[in-house]
Amino acid sequence: MPATAANPDYFTSHSAPGAEVELSVLGSHRADIFDAGAAEIVAHYAAKQQTLVVNAEAGTVQVLDSSDPENPTAVTELKTAGMSSADGASVPAGAVANSVAVRADGLAAVALEAPTKTDDGWVGFFDLSGDEPKPLGAVRAGALPDSVVFDDEGTHAVIANEGEPAEDYSVDPEGTVSAVALPEAVQAPRQEDVKTADFRAFEGDALPEGVRVFGGREDAGTGTPEYPVSENLEPEYSTVIGGKAYVTLQEANAIAVVDLASATTEKLMPLGTQDVSEVPFDVSNKDDKINRANWPVQSFLQPDTIRSIEIGGRDYLLTANEGDTRDWDGYSEEIRVKDLGSEKKGLAPICESVVEGMTNPDGSSMTIEDLQKEENLGRLTITKANGLNEDGSCYETIYGVGGRSFSIFDTDGKQVFDSADDFERITAEVLPKNFNSNNSESNFDNRSDDKGPEPEAIEVGQIGEKTYAFIGMERIGGIFVYDITDPAKSEYVTYVNNRNFAVQPEDNVAEAGDSGPESIVFVPSADLKADGAATAGEAGNAGMLIVGNEVTGSTTFYAVDSSLVGDDPTEEPTADPTDDPTGEPTDDPTGEPTDTPTTDPTGEPTTEPTGEPTQQPTDSPSAEPSPKPSDEPGEDGKGRLPRTGAQIGALAGLGALLAAAGGAAVWMARRRSS
Repeated sequence: MPATAANPDYFTSHSAPGAEVELSVLGSHRADIFDAGAAEIVAHYAAKQQTLVVNAEAGTVQVLDSSDPENPTAVTELKTAGMSSADGASVPAGAVANSVAVRADGLAAVALEAPTKTDDGWVGFFDLSGDEPKPLGAVRAGALPDSVVFDDEGTHAVIANEGEPAEDYSVDPEGTVSAVALPEAVQAPRQEDVKTADFRAFEGDALPEGVRVFGGREDAGTGTPEYPVSENLEPEYSTVIGGKAYVTLQEANAIAVVDLASATTEKLMPLGTQDVSEVPFDVSNKDDKINRANWPVQSFLQPDTIRSIEIGGRDYLLTANEGDTRDWDGYSEEIRVKDLGSEKKGLAPICESVVEGMTNPDGSSMTIEDLQKEENLGRLTITKANGLNEDGSCYETIYGVGGRSFSIFDTDGKQVFDSADDFERITAEVLPKNFNSNNSESNFDNRSDDKGPEPEAIEVGQIGEKTYAFIGMERIGGIFVYDITDPAKSEYVTYVNNRNFAVQPEDNVAEAGDSGPESIVFVPSADLKADGAATAGEAGNAGMLIVGNEVTGSTTFYAVDSSLVGDDPTEEPTADPTDDPTGEPTDDPTGEPTDTPTTDPTGEPTTEPTGEPTQQPTDSPSAEPSPKPSDEPGEDGKGRLPRTGAQIGALAGLGALLAAAGGAAVWMARRRSS
C-alpha cells in the first residue's frame, strides 16, 4: 500500500489479520461549532472536486474545495432564502437545510424543512457546473423533508418526508416519500414532476405484523386521526436500486418499498430484533465496568441510514441499526426496565416467566427485583409500547431500542448478515477507557444503558474486485470497515477513530478531533480527478472517504489504501527495472505482524481485537465516571503508510528486461479485467 499522511497523535486504528484496506486521515475542514450540526450530510461533486456539507447550524449548504483533501477550504455556500418555488411561493429565510445530493453534471438538490416543521417543505435545486453556484428554483415536498438522494441514473430525486409531530402532538402530519422526475438538462423540475407516495393503503388490518404503529394524536389526547398509520410512519432515509426506493421507517422498525414510476408504496417490510439473550450487550452505565452479557431482551433494529448495492447479480440493502423512539412532550414510549411495575407511572410489571431459569452470579435464582437492579438490567432504556401479554397484566417480552449493529438484507427483507456484537466487542478492546462514550463529552460507559455505540452512517464502495461497507458510530465515534463481497459471510476488516478523548468537545471543540459521524461518502479513485488532472492532494490509491461529523462540526477526508489495487492505476507500466514491474505489493520484510495494534499503522494489519489497544489506557475505568451519567432515559448527560514490499534494486541484463516486460503484461491484463 502507498505511503499515507501522518495521523494525529490521538488517532486510533485496529485491523484484522490480513486486512487489505486501510484508512488514514488526509485533512479536515472545521467549523469549530460544538454540537450544532455544522457538518451533517456530505456529498461529492467530482467534476469540480467540491464537497457539499449541510450546515444545520447555519441552515445552509457549505461548498468546500476538496481538490487538495489535505487542505480543504470553504469557497461558497448554497443559499436558499428567497428562492422561487414552482408553486408560486418562495422559500422563506427560516427554512433549514437537512440534506444534499449532487448529480454528475452538477445538478444539486437540497432538502429544506419549513420554519414550522409540520408544514410542507421544499427541495431546492442548484447548478454547480459554472464558476458560482446558480439557484434554479424549488418544488414543494412533504412535511419535514429529511433526506434527498438521486438514483444512479440521475433521473429521479427521492425525498423522505419524515412528518414528525409537533412537540405537544397538536399536529402530526403524514409521513410521505416524494419522487421527483428530473430533467436531463441542469435545470429545476416542475411542480407536476413531483409525485408523492403515502401509506394510506396500510391502514387498519392492512398493516403488516411487526411494523410498529403506536402513540400518535389519539394516545396524546389531541385528536382522532383519519389516517393514524400514515401519521405514525416517519420516513428517515432512502436508497434507490432497480427502479424502487427503499426507505427506512426508523421508529416503526421497517423499510418501505416505493415504486418510482408510479410513486406508490408497494409494501412495508418489518425488520425484527436483535436477540440479546444470544448477542451480548452492555446494558448499564452504573456498574463501573465493561459488562457485555446476555439478557432476556429483544432489541428492535430500527435503522437510520440505508444503502443499496448489486453483488453477484443480486441486489442488497445495508442498514445502520441505530435505534430511535417516539419521545415527545405529548407522548413518549421511553422508560427504563426498573420502571416496570411502577404504580406511579402506571406501568405493568414484568411477567415471572421472563426470569425463569435465570441465576445470579452467586448461583441463586434471579428474581424480578434482582433483574431490575441498576447494575443488571434496570438502567436499560426500553419501550412501553410493546411486550405486554395478552391480557395486559404484565410484560412478557422486554423490547429494547437499536440493534447496535449493521445488517445486510435482500430486497425482499430477508436478513442475510448482521454484525451482532462486533461494534461493542471491538471498541471494548480498542478503547476500554472510553467504551460506549457519549459524543458530546468524553466519558466511560455512559451510553451502555441507551443504544451503545449507535451505528448511524453507512456507505458502500467497490475496491478492486471486492465490495466494502463503511459504518460510522455516532456516539463513541470512528469508522468500521467490512468486506461484504460475500454478503452472507461479511468480515470485519478495520476500525479507525479520529477522536481526541483527552479533550471535552464542549470545552475545546477545535482540538477534539471528530465526534458524531452523521454521514459517509466513498469517492472511488476514478472520481478523484478535476478537469482531467489528479487532485492536488494525494488521496488513497483506492479512493477517499468523506465523513461529516455533526458534534464537532468537522468534515474529514480519509485516504483509502488497499493492496487490491496498484499504487497509481492511472499510470501506464514501464519496463524500468528500477520499479516493481508488476505494480503489485510484496511482503515487507520489516513489517512483521504484531499482537499490538499501533497508533500509526505503519506495519501489517494487526491481529483480532484481543491484544492491547492502539490508544493505550492510562488508568483503569474509574468507579466515578466523570461526568456522572444522567438518570433520565435517552439523556446525553451533558505521513501516509509506508509502501509494503521491498524496493527492487537495479537489475541488469536480458533477464531483468524479460521480468519487467512480463510484469507489465500481467499488470495490463489485470487492469483490463477490473
